[in-house]
Amino acid sequence: MSQPTSSSLPHVVIAGGGVAALEALIALRELAGDRLRISLLAPEPDFVYRPMSVAEPFCLGHAAHHPLTDIVRDFGAELVYAGLIEVDAGRRTAVLSDGSSLAYDSLLVAVGARSQVVYRHAITFGADGAPDALAGLLADLEQGYLRRLAFVVPSTTAWSLPLYELAIMTARDVWGMGIDDVQLTLVSPETRPLDIFGAEPSAMVGDLLAEEGIEFVGSVNADVERGAVLAAGRRIDVDRTITLPVPVGPSIAGLPEDGGGFIPVDAHCRVKDVDGVYAAGDATTFPIKQGGLAAQQAVAAAEAIAARHGANIDPQPFRPMLRGMLLTAGQNRWLRGPAGRTPAASQAATHALWWPPTKIASQYLAPYLMGRDEAQLLRTRPPGAKPVERDLELLGTHRPPGVDA
Repeated sequence: MSQPTSSSLPHVVIAGGGVAALEALIALRELAGDRLRISLLAPEPDFVYRPMSVAEPFCLGHAAHHPLTDIVRDFGAELVYAGLIEVDAGRRTAVLSDGSSLAYDSLLVAVGARSQVVYRHAITFGADGAPDALAGLLADLEQGYLRRLAFVVPSTTAWSLPLYELAIMTARDVWGMGIDDVQLTLVSPETRPLDIFGAEPSAMVGDLLAEEGIEFVGSVNADVERGAVLAAGRRIDVDRTITLPVPVGPSIAGLPEDGGGFIPVDAHCRVKDVDGVYAAGDATTFPIKQGGLAAQQAVAAAEAIAARHGANIDPQPFRPMLRGMLLTAGQNRWLRGPAGRTPAASQAATHALWWPPTKIASQYLAPYLMGRDEAQLLRTRPPGAKPVERDLELLGTHRPPGVDA
């Protein structure tokens, strides 16, 4: 019996080059083997590990770039340099930003969300020019030009953890310089610090803020003016304000959306009322926009797609578990709790609560990237240098207490 050619295999198109797209790519190849032809649509050449960009102003890490050509080659996919602008569901065709179109049997939309600046008189982390502005801010602190900083979480921000990291690392940076008269305030609509994780993680983060001399002002939808933050009738005079952007949906023509441009999906990440189309990650209506949750949605979508095309698996619905590593410029904090419902099982620790112990906790992408990074280190180590064994290899099948297998 002749083997099917690649052109006769069901064609799965994945639109996006971020966490959800790559998690789905790897999961599909793992779940469906060679029974699928997979194409990845991406307008940029690299996957950027963005969660580590928060450490760059403090020279504690960087947002690594991974060429997509290498990743798609490793998993037998095709890379198309283009963005998705429209879906013709009747013809099962994706319309691309370069004017071409691509037929699909199943389409996964994982294009992420766009970022929108909220406050005019603030440095918006993640916006154009923010790295230089933050570097300048730290220099001005060191030279004594600034003494009052506010970190403001906008009311519609879907993921506030990076701002806590910026506040804590800024505090440690200035105290490390021997400056002890800086006023740091974190203003948030959250009732408690990072209360999305639940009581135990929130208490740990609250204690950490207090230890670093950061005042927490909660349950406030703040306004930012030049030189001041207005917080529920209180005026907080500041020299600078740091904030986050808010997400805006991608608004893909041909697909349903809510009022913000986000795509509604069911528990298996199927786009509602559009056969053969799935969505995962920040582009969907799920309110929390975070890499680990995007990866979990991508796995749910990949399982549904693989089963749709004949893989012998029982697709599981998306059951969100929120995992967040809080960078502190010291001992990091590990936070975990069920997202979107009462986090009775929430946890907080100073050791890893998942494995691999990466910023983005994911089933497929995290182990793959860890292997790539280690392979690169082995290729570039100085002559005669010996690699250090990973803890995972030393531990064998054992894990530290509380670490998921």
